[in-house]
Amino acid sequence: MHVSVVYALPEEQFLEELDVPEQCTVEQVIQMSQVLVKFPELDLAVNKVGIYAKLTKLDAEVHEGERIELYRAVPRKPRDAHASDDKKARIRAKKERLQSKD
Repeated sequence: MHVSVVYALPEEQFLEELDVPEQCTVEQVIQMSQVLVKFPELDLAVNKVGIYAKLTKLDAEVHEGERIELYRAVPRKPRDAHASDDKKARIRAKKERLQSKD
């Protein structure tokens, strides 16, 4: 059965096409792909995995043609980053207003 394993970093992408036996699990296919050797920072206990952008468990059975994706941790959510930046801007503006009144 033909499947693929993908992992993407901002500067580098990993794509491995594999022929694996029937009834392989997601974890077995990941181990066969050698992605964990190439990227030792990946930890299957921490990093989430999915099939076609849908989260899945490591013991899920893989089917013909599926693409297993390993997801990296995002440092902070974009919405939280914008909210934090907005809050800093409001505090800075308030300080400037208070200083200009003095």
